[in-house]
Amino acid sequence: MIVWFEFVARLQTHASKTESATGIWSAVSRGFEIVVAFFEYYSTTARAQLETAGTPNKTPSGTSSNLAGTSIPEGKSAGATSPAPQNKALQNVKNEHPSTATEGAEGNRSISLVDMYIDNSEPSENVGQIHFSLEYDFQNTTLILRIIQGKELPAKDLSGTSDPYVRVTLLPDKKHRLETKIKRRTLNPRWNETFYFEGFPIQKLQSRVLHLHVFDYDRFSRDDSIGEVFLPLCQVDFSEKPSFWKALKPPAKDKCGELLTSLCYHPSNSILTLTLLKARNLKAKDINGKSDPYVKVWLQFGDKRIEKRKTAIFKCTLNPVFNDTFSFNVPWEKIRECSLDVMVMDFDNIGRNELIGRILLAGKNGSGASETKHWQDMITKPRQTIVQWHRLKPE
Repeated sequence: MIVWFEFVARLQTHASKTESATGIWSAVSRGFEIVVAFFEYYSTTARAQLETAGTPNKTPSGTSSNLAGTSIPEGKSAGATSPAPQNKALQNVKNEHPSTATEGAEGNRSISLVDMYIDNSEPSENVGQIHFSLEYDFQNTTLILRIIQGKELPAKDLSGTSDPYVRVTLLPDKKHRLETKIKRRTLNPRWNETFYFEGFPIQKLQSRVLHLHVFDYDRFSRDDSIGEVFLPLCQVDFSEKPSFWKALKPPAKDKCGELLTSLCYHPSNSILTLTLLKARNLKAKDINGKSDPYVKVWLQFGDKRIEKRKTAIFKCTLNPVFNDTFSFNVPWEKIRECSLDVMVMDFDNIGRNELIGRILLAGKNGSGASETKHWQDMITKPRQTIVQWHRLKPE
């Protein structure tokens, strides 16, 4: 309204100054321009105020645009601008996602586990066969395994026979093992034993792998592995009661692990220094899936053992860090004739300590190309510390 009064006042001023039609028309045009500008300004301001006062964060479909993935600026509270029902809905969505992700991960893990043990190749050598049957009790969600017999097993004892038994696991669970009775002095054992695995819904069971491992029992040393069978249970038709004859496969020789060592030789004082830094991925020797490793080192001249050293024992680990250094007095003229026999052992309170793996560091006949090269590098680079990983050998 103030703008309108200004317009009228200007119109009167122009009319008093000139009586010509041109002056009056100019004043009228200028007044209309001011009125139009005023209404444009007012309409823009009013629209902005209406949008601010209206319901916030609405998309054209009427659903809230403040989804779970939307970021909230720092210093602002999510609850201050969002209604309570919306927060509750978002809470439910967020709570659902973890279980979905877990189920997906378990599915992928099961598939990869099954694929790992699907093997249709023939055994590399004949180590006998095993006869067993499977049954599934749908009402009680129980798997029933019957181990019937074995035949044509290899002889593991000096008597020309074996004392076989079967160890049963449902992979990936390796902790819960079941075993048959030991059959003495036979290569064609008849076990006829039944095992029950309760609380296994069919969906869960189909993600498991049945592992049957035949051993030869030995009273005074470690039991010898005869052969094993892996059967993914997703391949079994439980609508019937299937019976199987499966050829045993000799177990793959496990890797023993690796040992990080350093060598250094000082010709001036004839000191040979061996540092045992650490080991990784050692072979498990105990029932708990671990070992109690330590390292035993012999300095040798030819086949004659001269001096022995030992590290401390590290309990329940497959990746010990030794950081132990041993020094030996070796004259320069004999450095190419000597060697270091390095043995990684598993300590046992009862019975003999078991060998996990070993290496022979030598300039001529090392246990491998890596060990021979390490020794030669030490000689060609005196007073320098040469560090290298070595794969442990089983014997």
